[in-house]
Amino acid sequence: MNAKDRGSATLWGVALMGLLMAIATAFATVGSVRVARHRVNSAADLSALAAAKLAIIDPEGACARAATLAAQNGVTLTQCKITNDTADVWTSLPISLPLLGTRTLTGRSRAGPADPAPLESDR
Repeated sequence: MNAKDRGSATLWGVALMGLLMAIATAFATVGSVRVARHRVNSAADLSALAAAKLAIIDPEGACARAATLAAQNGVTLTQCKITNDTADVWTSLPISLPLLGTRTLTGRSRAGPADPAPLESDR
């Protein structure tokens, strides 16, 4: 055994563990961002549906209900517009990422009454 090679296996082992930790951290970060993205979009969808349900009856209260529902889902309602009987909703969720700092994810959804196409039997 060469004297220059003593302890090199330990260094290679430490380097390999560091690489594996970096890969595991990257996968965990990507996973948490995907979960947060689904969360902000789902909250936008639910908030838009809640606002659209009240859009005709109580247009002023529709956005308040959407904000309450968004908060219950852990996101912030950033904007809400009621146009006739259609609700447009924007939500946001700040997340903290390793090495990148805090970023804000946004979601948007629109809900309103369906415009049914006439069926063949209705013609």
